[in-house]
Amino acid sequence: MVNLTRIYTRTGDDGQTHLGDMSRTSKNDLRLLAYADANEANAAIGVAIAAGGLRDDVVATLTRVQNDLFDVGADLCTPLQASYEYPPLRVDAAWIDELEADCDRYLGELEKLRSFILPGGTPGSAYLHVATTVVRRAERQAWAAIAAYGDQPGTGTKGEGGVNVLTAKYLNRLSDLLFVVARVANLPIGGDVLWQPGGGRAQAPQK
Repeated sequence: MVNLTRIYTRTGDDGQTHLGDMSRTSKNDLRLLAYADANEANAAIGVAIAAGGLRDDVVATLTRVQNDLFDVGADLCTPLQASYEYPPLRVDAAWIDELEADCDRYLGELEKLRSFILPGGTPGSAYLHVATTVVRRAERQAWAAIAAYGDQPGTGTKGEGGVNVLTAKYLNRLSDLLFVVARVANLPIGGDVLWQPGGGRAQAPQK
């Protein structure tokens, strides 16, 4: 149970913060940047839901994802160790399987994509495209953290605990799912907003 009795603590006024194992690190730590981006992605999804107009099944899927993203962030902020007194919650491969199943199910409703598409259409779709880009950034940060700290306990350059590679894989599949459901959100208006090469300008004749 989370029990927040005070929001400000002043413990970060030196540019450092606690990781999940209570070790101290810089606020520029790649692990912190990764879970901060996961938190931003969660907020972006919340805006998409709050904007309204999304189907109930899409909202249910996104709400599950929002809960998952808290766990992704908790995983990213807790270094891998060889053993734990109290094992932390970690992203599981089954969560990735769920995202893939969601992608396949929603993709079955859509026409094959034959063009790039523009973020837009309904508000829900536009916000989901924003969420997609934030998740992709979170994934890049997660891979950067994995490159710096390794994906096994104690494999970092200074022997620090590693980062669970499944966090990055989860974020990868999530960006795919958000792109797909952004397209689903535009079905009521007839489908995707298509990219027009050259901004729709008349092309100059070839000489």
